[in-house]
Amino acid sequence: MGDLVHTVQFVFGIFGNVASLFLFLVPMYTFKRIIKNKSTEQFSGIPYVMTLLNCLLTAWYGLPFITSNNILVATINGVGAAIELTYVFIFLLYGSNKQKRKILVIFVLVLIAFATAAVISISFFHGKNRRFFCGMAATIITVVMYASPLSNIRLVIRTKSVEYMPFFLSFAVVVSCTNWFIYGMLGMDLFIGISTCIGLILGVVQLILYFIYREKKTSTAVDEFQYA
Repeated sequence: MGDLVHTVQFVFGIFGNVASLFLFLVPMYTFKRIIKNKSTEQFSGIPYVMTLLNCLLTAWYGLPFITSNNILVATINGVGAAIELTYVFIFLLYGSNKQKRKILVIFVLVLIAFATAAVISISFFHGKNRRFFCGMAATIITVVMYASPLSNIRLVIRTKSVEYMPFFLSFAVVVSCTNWFIYGMLGMDLFIGISTCIGLILGVVQLILYFIYREKKTSTAVDEFQYA
């Protein structure tokens, strides 16, 4: 029975990797628009910086000397960190001076936060305590990451337009979180389970708002796939 559970968990981990990779790549259409217009417009760069920190901490949590049997978590988040870093650099290149300063400050703080967490976990914690510390740090940042699109949700409600909340990004969040939630529960990993459950709820909220306001796009609203 145990082998069956591990096999099913591995399968959902693979599905989670595919869904997460899709999630990381969805903003490419947004950034293609940014590069074409040489402007970040009203898009917020904060979610990408917070996702970078989340990927770094979660990849760290998935490494063998922190937790066992979580290599799928480490690999996909390592890839995600590289992708998000690219997005952050594009934002720093095309953002307004105010946006650049804001994102640069947050970016530096992200690097400091990750380095601090990594050093503390290695220097002061061992075994289960190390896993708890790293898991708690990753979970807290994951919750913050999933909450960061709340600014976009407020913008959607205020403008009654989903121009700045792409459908496929919200959909990818739901699919990814569903797979990782099941993966975490099968592996009895509450850190993965709790954080992805919160992400799943917020993703569903964004989808609901999309279907409410999708017919109310302004004349300047542009679907993300126009830039594919």
